[in-house]
Amino acid sequence: MAETNDAASTLNAQAVAEAVGRGMYERDHCARAHGIELLAIAPGYARMTMIVRKDMVNGHDIGHGGMTFTLADTAFAYACNAANEATVAAGCSITFPAPAKLGDQLTAECREIHRRGRSGVYDVTVTNQDGAVVGLFRGQSARIKGNVVELG
Repeated sequence: MAETNDAASTLNAQAVAEAVGRGMYERDHCARAHGIELLAIAPGYARMTMIVRKDMVNGHDIGHGGMTFTLADTAFAYACNAANEATVAAGCSITFPAPAKLGDQLTAECREIHRRGRSGVYDVTVTNQDGAVVGLFRGQSARIKGNVVELG
């Protein structure tokens, strides 16, 4: 019987995460303006993608680090809010092991590393279409009051 309850709980948590993803994306003007798309969301997890456009390339003719950061930060936001508990960034950092380039399709995959009480830690790996890592992001989250979406 415990397996059935665990399966039902997982399905419920997944349904909540999907509702959060839809609700956040509807209001996420920044993500939509930058062409960021939500590919997958689950409890403590999000995968998002973005094409590096000409207006995202810097004076060195490579992807602006701020754009890679924006993609990673967006995936972080969706992952840490997936439980429908309003959560914001408390801090974050990023490393750029390789440059993104004009036309690259970047994918940010965020995973919850630890969550306890009001705090969480999340890692995001940003890769290009060839699998090269162009960003390694770590975010610390803080739970605030409220929910992301109204359920039921």
